[in-house]
Amino acid sequence: MSTTRSLKTDKKQLLTDTALTLFYRQGIHAVGINEVLKVSGIAKKTLYSYFSSKDDLILAALAARDEVFMAWLEQQLAPATNDQEVITCLFRGLSDWFHDRVPALNPFRGCFFINTSAEFSEENTAIAEYCREHKRKVRALIQQHLHAPDEVLLDTICLLKEGAIVSAFVGKDLDAAEKCEGVLLALIKKSVTRF
Repeated sequence: MSTTRSLKTDKKQLLTDTALTLFYRQGIHAVGINEVLKVSGIAKKTLYSYFSSKDDLILAALAARDEVFMAWLEQQLAPATNDQEVITCLFRGLSDWFHDRVPALNPFRGCFFINTSAEFSEENTAIAEYCREHKRKVRALIQQHLHAPDEVLLDTICLLKEGAIVSAFVGKDLDAAEKCEGVLLALIKKSVTRF
């Protein structure tokens, strides 16, 4: 019985992983269910036993990416012992991602949640809400690692992080993270010397 359950879980995971890879690489609307089935080698009947619609499969792909991204981000931020180190750890981690040095997140194709949001213009869908929730979770994790409760600093970090991701993907500015790190550290230094 446990072997059967394991095989079912493996097939569901394979479908989710295949969909995530294809959606992230090509865009969600560009990938049909038949392509997911062809690449995964799994039958349509099996897919629909796990996912009632393409939207359900998209949500599973978002959840898989969220899990991997949040684990990676926690690993990046964990060594930081002060706010400057949080900034350095975050933006150097982003730079590694942009330069395809993070196997769990590669190849870099921008933010899956930003990309997905751009494809789903209706605000009240479960997919759009999942994307917003991911961004809230990222913000909360960064806030958790900051040592001083400073909403302005948190806003600045999060806005520059998003800008760096978009600049690296859309503008092909793979040094965007280093630029943001430099700007933030200079602002912190400037505000410290002012007092």
